[in-house]
Parts: sequence; C-alpha cells; structure tokens
Amino acid sequence: MRETPPLELREARERFLALVEDIRPQLHRYCARMTGSLTDGEDVVQDTLAKAYYQLSMRDSIPDLAPWLFRIAHNRAVDWLRRYERRHVVSVEDIANEPTAADDPDPIERREATALALSCFCRLPVRPRGAVILKDILDHSINEVAEILSMTVPATKAALHRGRHALHSFGETGDDEQHMPASSAAAATRYVDLFNAQDWASLRALLAEEVRLDLVGKADLQGQREVGQYFGRYACQDDVRLRLGSFEGASAIFVTQPGWPPYVIQLGWHGDKLNHIRDFRYVPYILNEFVAHRDGA
Repeated sequence: MRETPPLELREARERFLALVEDIRPQLHRYCARMTGSLTDGEDVVQDTLAKAYYQLSMRDSIPDLAPWLFRIAHNRAVDWLRRYERRHVVSVEDIANEPTAADDPDPIERREATALALSCFCRLPVRPRGAVILKDILDHSINEVAEILSMTVPATKAALHRGRHALHSFGETGDDEQHMPASSAAAATRYVDLFNAQDWASLRALLAEEVRLDLVGKADLQGQREVGQYFGRYACQDDVRLRLGSFEGASAIFVTQPGWPPYVIQLGWHGDKLNHIRDFRYVPYILNEFVAHRDGA
C-alpha cells in the first residue's frame, strides 16, 4: 500500500501557487514565445515554479517575485532550448558577445510584436528574443530587462535593437497550423461524442493500460484505475460540453462549462487506445493566450 504524502506538503504547495497566481499568465506569455509553443511554454512555466518552490523553501524572506521568477523562467527556457533545439532556432550560443547600440529610432510597435506568430520569435537568438518579449510584449523597462537577462543596460539595448530589427523584417507570418491526421481527428471525435453522451463506461474502455493524466498544475496520475476516476467528476454534472477543434496544429478538445473559464484538453493516442490526457482546466490562461494570439489581440 502506497503511503499518502503529508497534508502539510499539499497545503504549502497551494499557498505557494496562490502567491504566484497573478504572475503566472505573464510567465507563460514569455515562455511560450521563447519556446515557440503555448504548451511547451507551459512545460517551462511548470519547471520554473518547481524550481522556485524549492529555492523559496531555503530562503529567509520572499524576494521581489516578478523579476525573481522571470530570471528563473529565462534560465529554464534556455535549458529547454538546449535540450530540444529545433531546426529554425538559432543556437543559444550565437550571441555570447553583444555589441552595444543606440536605441532603435524606429522600433517595432508593440502591437506588431504581439501579433507575430510564435515561431517568429524562435528565429531570433536567445538574448534578442528575451529582450523583445520582455520589453515589447510584457512592457518591462530596460533596467528590468537587463536585470532579468543578467546583462548590462547597453548590451540589453543592443539585443533589443537586433531583435526588433529582425522581427520587423520577418513581418506577419500567421499561425503555423498543420492538418491533423485523419486517424487522430476520428479518435478525438469519438471521445467528444461519448463524453457529450455521458457514456463513461465506453470512455474508460478507451484508456490504455498505462494511460497518463496530466491535470496541469494540479495532479499527475497514471494507469487505468487512477485515470478512470477522472471521469467521475463529470458524471454528476450535465452542463459540461466538449467540441473538437485544432490547437497548435493538432486535434484538441475545447471545453465549456457555465461558471468556469473555457479550457482546452489534448489527447494522445496509441492506435485506438488513449494513452495521454493533458487537461488545462486549472491554467485557463493557455486558451486565453491562444484566442488572443489567433485573433491578433
């Protein structure tokens, strides 16, 4: 029989999450553009919060949260890029020595930077990327950007100049949507139909033996028995509706329920068996950012 973790651990975690709640959406905006993906960005946010929680437990006082968390997020994003660097991403070592430069006399407008596809930011070296996101997307001051990126103010201005100039040349490219595989779309359609019909037994029958549930920011469960309990919360509710859509180039499920912010669920399949559920119910800013980015807001 597995031992239950002490209640104090859960209470401390909940207190920490309440402490950083207001900063999390901004951390995600930063990490999503650093990685080029809303979901990968959330992975970095989760990694950031885990690191911050551990470090905070060893401090005598709470630091100025925003710059402290952004510094951790930047470092975790750089680590992520080193591990999962993509073909279109410039090497993180590309700009070890930044030249100084004056402020751009005709900088890219903030609304233009906000409207750019996430993939555009990934075409920048890391420091210009971070500088533009922090300054033009999140509206930090030059001094704050320099502190977060651990750079001098002149080097920060140089990185910002380079990033703005490069992004301006990229222009609006639109979202990098892909066509979802027919098999994935068909499986997801069946899931939606069964859920909306409240056929919980058939939904549980779709679960692979080692299925994993990632209730992002809340719980991580594995195995048919544990994950099967996930549907129990919905069994006593008749106001939750699912519809199939496309999210970051793959089939996904959009969820609406009166009194709760809309959210998104991603499904992973192995053949006709469901082997991964990633539910963003408790981080609704993911979908907010997706809608705002899609609509150019």
